[in-house]
Amino acid sequence: MPKLKILIVDDEIDYCLIMKSYFQSKGYEVIIAYTLKEGLQKLREIKPEILVLDNNLPDGKGWDCIDTIIEQFPSLKIYLISAYRQKSDMLNTIPNVTVWEKPISLSLLDTTFQPVG
Repeated sequence: MPKLKILIVDDEIDYCLIMKSYFQSKGYEVIIAYTLKEGLQKLREIKPEILVLDNNLPDGKGWDCIDTIIEQFPSLKIYLISAYRQKSDMLNTIPNVTVWEKPISLSLLDTTFQPVG
């Protein structure tokens, strides 16, 4: 059985490496992108089951792409991350989209993501 793939799009390198290590320990295949452009390209190429998307990226706002991403990948589970309190009521009404504020606790990750494989 193939591993579940998770794509992390965030420009904070240390954060990505910590998240990658966490998810790999749970049995996920982890792909990282540091820009919005790179993330959208990898999303189309790899077609992960889960997307962890930061809002403030060097080349744009991740959240501005949500409608297009959901349209192209309707079954994708999306976790929108921001260090700034900017929750949109619209985003909270989309069933496969969850909005989290940084920093994210390990207990939140543990209750959300079960080991796979």
